[in-house]
Amino acid sequence: MSILQTLWFVLIGVLFSGFFFLDGFDYGVGMAVGSLAHNEGERTQIIKTIGPVWDGNEVWLITAGGAMFASFPYWYATLFSGYYLVLLFILVGLIMRGVSFEFRAQSPEKHVPVWSKCLAISSLVVPFLFGTVFISMIKGMPIDAQGNIHAHFFDYFNWFSIVGGVALTLLTYLHGLNYITLKTKGAVSERAQNYAQALYWVLYAGEVVFALLLLFQTDFIKVHPIATLLCLVLIVGFSVWAHVATFKNKQGHAFLASGLTLVSLVALIFCGLFPRVMISSISPKFDLMIKSASSSNYTLIIMTIATVVLVPCVLAYTAWAYWIFRKRIEMPRIGEANY
Repeated sequence: MSILQTLWFVLIGVLFSGFFFLDGFDYGVGMAVGSLAHNEGERTQIIKTIGPVWDGNEVWLITAGGAMFASFPYWYATLFSGYYLVLLFILVGLIMRGVSFEFRAQSPEKHVPVWSKCLAISSLVVPFLFGTVFISMIKGMPIDAQGNIHAHFFDYFNWFSIVGGVALTLLTYLHGLNYITLKTKGAVSERAQNYAQALYWVLYAGEVVFALLLLFQTDFIKVHPIATLLCLVLIVGFSVWAHVATFKNKQGHAFLASGLTLVSLVALIFCGLFPRVMISSISPKFDLMIKSASSSNYTLIIMTIATVVLVPCVLAYTAWAYWIFRKRIEMPRIGEANY
């Protein structure tokens, strides 16, 4: 296994970390449209917090998928063919989220609540399905010697993957609540902070259940005991930091800590997989390894050069966009647009 192969495995983990940190609060904000707001005015206020940035945040997912396709084509082929239907439902959810923003803004007033509900439901479904994909993947899927997945319903949806889906959904919801607290004024901000303070107690229970299932349902502790335990400690530690910050009204700290909790979860998954990219439940001989799943060395060199040139530009633009739209959002005035 070469340095470039390891580097690109890490970079894909970084891209997914960026996606869940940034688009994670988008999903949380979308769920809050249906659970936090009391009227359409508050829903509009909440949506405006992500209006200028939500579509840019989703680019991290496209980039992660593109990087996987170019650097690890065998991983991409096995994952996307084996999870075809689940990923199709994720795609439908992403499409429904996208059109909900536009249709809500352009629809007659009587149809606005319909698109608000559509946004809330799709924002819940997408992270839940992402959680089931990643957790079922680390539990192990029936991958044969040719890298094909022959799975049944309960290979995708079992106790462990469902707990993982619920945990990721709750983490993104809390991340969204912390973002709303940071980006809004008035009753919505206070309500989001109160919701977060209560829900972190639920999260702690979920993290205990997840850690126990990880211990018994995967080989992570056996293969990488130190890295696995460190990531679990970080997940709990960042959760506690975010929780304490909500009580101390340190809104920036709470948002940063909830985002780092998601990053730690991605780190846990990628550390546990290494040096594999897919785990076979049939036999360890059929595990898909980094070494055998990657592209040629020449391809990885070209991709590395392009990344070194382009990524700083993307990061600079992202930072600039968030700086431009850094002001808090107030309740919209009567007659103001719904976006």
